[in-house]
Amino acid sequence: MNKKVTIKSELDTIFLECRGCGQCCKGYRKILLMDDEVDFIKKMGGYVGVMVRMNDLRDKKMDELVEEAKEKEDIYMIHPDEKGCIFLEKVNTKFRCKIYNYRPKTCRNFRCSLAGNPLMNIILKDPVCLLSKK
Repeated sequence: MNKKVTIKSELDTIFLECRGCGQCCKGYRKILLMDDEVDFIKKMGGYVGVMVRMNDLRDKKMDELVEEAKEKEDIYMIHPDEKGCIFLEKVNTKFRCKIYNYRPKTCRNFRCSLAGNPLMNIILKDPVCLLSKK
């Protein structure tokens, strides 16, 4: 198979619907939450936190930094280990979200096909193929 055919077949996979690969839930350690999603994620047993820099703790208390993060809507669902999101489950050979119909907006907008191997294979093999041919 020549290089152009391989790249075309990989490009064809980029815009497909969910493949059940679990990449979205295993590959990322934090997911930005909207303000109205925080309580639901906590209620369902998800880990919720904010990003705090150690330098900021020198000047302010943790409670202050948490409140500032909440005001900026800088709150995350945290995946505490390499297993990924606690809402991810494997059914037979596919992965699925336990809260799929209620998942956060960030998760809804994620396209696994854009973050998985097909896109990375194309970019790493020949990034020139992504350039316009004028």
